[in-house]
Amino acid sequence: MHSGAQASVAMLAVAALGGCAVGPNFKAPAAPDTNSTVPAPLPTITGSSPNPGGAAQRFVAGLDIPGQWWSLFQSPQLNALIERALAENPTLEAAQAALREANENMAAARGAYYPSVSGSLQAEREKASGAAFGLPQFGSFIYSLNDASVSISYALDIFGGTRRQVESLQAQLDYQRFALEASYLSLTANIVTTAVSEASTREQIRTTEEIAHSQQLQLDIIQRRVTAGAASRTDIAQQQATLANTLATLPPLRTQLARYRNQLAVYVGALPADYQAGAFTLDSLTLPAELPASLPSKLVEQRPDIRQYSAELHEATAQVGVATANMLPQITLSGSYGGEAPKFSEIFNPASVVWSIAAGLTQPIFEGGKLVHQRRSAIAAAQEAAANYKASVLGAFQDVANTFVALQGDADAFAASGAAQRAAEESLKLITVQYKTGGASYTQVLTSEQAFQSAALALVKARAQRYADTAALFQALGGGWWNRTDVASNSAQCCSGSM
Repeated sequence: MHSGAQASVAMLAVAALGGCAVGPNFKAPAAPDTNSTVPAPLPTITGSSPNPGGAAQRFVAGLDIPGQWWSLFQSPQLNALIERALAENPTLEAAQAALREANENMAAARGAYYPSVSGSLQAEREKASGAAFGLPQFGSFIYSLNDASVSISYALDIFGGTRRQVESLQAQLDYQRFALEASYLSLTANIVTTAVSEASTREQIRTTEEIAHSQQLQLDIIQRRVTAGAASRTDIAQQQATLANTLATLPPLRTQLARYRNQLAVYVGALPADYQAGAFTLDSLTLPAELPASLPSKLVEQRPDIRQYSAELHEATAQVGVATANMLPQITLSGSYGGEAPKFSEIFNPASVVWSIAAGLTQPIFEGGKLVHQRRSAIAAAQEAAANYKASVLGAFQDVANTFVALQGDADAFAASGAAQRAAEESLKLITVQYKTGGASYTQVLTSEQAFQSAALALVKARAQRYADTAALFQALGGGWWNRTDVASNSAQCCSGSM
């Protein structure tokens, strides 16, 4: 072979085996260059109050998040409920199936790296006319033909289009993997917050019933005073109206409680009528004393939704390479080997052997602009994915900043609510005693009752808000999925190297 031709063949072989793939190489965006997730320096400790659930919480920089972060609430009932949900929730099952699907698609795409080999076996019996061969004098004749062959075809990935396609499917696999982690996080956080809401509503019902009982006792006192001539029937009517208004708030609370219970049933994959879990109360939950304050650089790695958008950007970047490769020449090598004979026993005789070797090159010449626009579309999709990634990072930092601020405010609000509740309770006691002795008007009693009722319910809501926002912080920081042991091994391997 001529030296120039040999050089050309050598260059082609090198390009086929180790050439660079066309299109941009993906590089994960760098984490934001910032040292804090909040505008002002984060205090190391929240406020506290003497009420149950009023303990201070400390923010610990760099504190790792356990995989089962909800266990920090120290509720065996909550732990059992989440364990059941992780095993039976249908949304989670769908995310797991989507991950398996993406894994199989990626594995199937890798098959393009190898030659395609197929075998065929054919037996034919045919009557033909000699006229079809330009020999009408021979009339017609019947013959048999048996064929057995093996065919091989291989598309040379000179420009890396196949590699980019596999890379794109690997990115889809990563996307589904982190979509599964996001589903885990969303499910567990929703269960915790719904359990807190159930406990809060249950406590509001109990508090309202106690207030109604107290108002009924007050009504009895007024009725005795009316009988004794020390009060008017107007006082009775006013107290009856106050009691009725209090009792009227109970049905909506009980309806809301039922809705929270039904929601928890759905989370664990059960029908509402079959849900038999015990009741959640605020006293059954312990407020975590130490809270993580993750570094901004870690937040990008920890949030599964950010990792999803990073994978989406990776996939879109790889598709630019696929679209570029589709515009370039495609080279295919093929060959076949087999035998043809009238009898099967003669197929493998040397005289019956048939074979072929072929090489084909296809270069798109005119596609009406389709390939050009497809590439432009892929570039635009990559730009869209980059913008979505940036938006997800901004949203994550906003979530964390909002939650840190909320936790500080929650502690202060709970302390203020506790003080207001104690003051209102003391005021009501004093006014009631004064009213019994004629030293206070009934209007003062009504005012004190209403103030105490509002303060008591506000205290319950403020306590529940501390629990809910604590759960929101763990969710905003990624939920510790990298420390979980109940995930598939491929999911754990995907993430262990990047944390």
